Amino acid sequence: MAPRRDRRGGRRRLRLPDTGATAQDRVDGPVTTDSRELVAGGVFVAKRGEFDDGHRFVPAAVDAGAALLIVEEGQPVDVPQIVVDDSVDALGRLATEVVARVRALGRLRIVGVTGSNGKTTTKNLLRTVLERVGETVAARKSFNNEVGAPITMLELTESTEFLVAEMGASGVGEIARLIRMARPDVGIVLKVGLAHAGEFGGIEQTVRAKSEMVTELLDTDVAVLNAGRPARRADGGAHARPCGALRARRRGGRPCERHPCARPGTEFTVTVPGGESATVAFGVLGEHHIMNALAAIAAARELGCPSPTSSPRWNPSPSPSTAAWRCSAGATTSR
Repeated sequence: MAPRRDRRGGRRRLRLPDTGATAQDRVDGPVTTDSRELVAGGVFVAKRGEFDDGHRFVPAAVDAGAALLIVEEGQPVDVPQIVVDDSVDALGRLATEVVARVRALGRLRIVGVTGSNGKTTTKNLLRTVLERVGETVAARKSFNNEVGAPITMLELTESTEFLVAEMGASGVGEIARLIRMARPDVGIVLKVGLAHAGEFGGIEQTVRAKSEMVTELLDTDVAVLNAGRPARRADGGAHARPCGALRARRRGGRPCERHPCARPGTEFTVTVPGGESATVAFGVLGEHHIMNALAAIAAARELGCPSPTSSPRWNPSPSPSTAAWRCSAGATTSR
């Protein structure tokens, strides 16, 4: 088949070497860049890395039952192949198309989570809450870069209602790229600190990169920010609608300078608009997790999930491996 140029000018060529397949055949198996994770009927994306080349593992992918290969060079195997200039770029474009098709069905809502730390904890908390409401897809492990994020997006099905996407970055423009694949309805910016500041070129560049989570949103979308750290708030002059301040206090109503921490976890009290409040018995140790919990609560409320003060069964309990919830909680949000 002759090479084709996509809308961005990249090369795209379909090869069907002695497979009996046609261009109209449908492949709907999971997508991976790791031949060890491939299942029969899946799609293997051979990407070049800093220390290795995924094309070396094409034979292993074929042995595992790959139904389609996305490669940068035609491979001498009898499996359908899409030959592209850049396999990572192709992976991102494939994810963009899948998200657009599922979103067009009218059910999908997307939450994007970024920050220097806390992304995975917040993502796990949100997944546990949202999957009680509807089919939810969230990143496995810390899949939050230009490879992991689109692989998560490609797990969507026609019945998925919520996508929780971690969006990490090591430079300016990377979060914006992920947002163009799957623009969040709710964008969360957690603590913006010195983690990876060396890669970014300093804290100001870090703030600029993280602020893309907000500046890339539409004015109909919602931004969840940490109002307690104004110097590090990554709002970047955004036009998205903020959900309001996220605040917590100690039991008894005192400011949340310190929170009781014991073996069962950490306690804090939160208040939702209207003045209702509840005490959280959060099943992990560490005050730094409180802001993660508040961000998850605020995002879940914006998506229409029951607030902690109205639902006694809103009980998250993060274990070391799954970060499922156990709490009786709340958060301060306002429009």
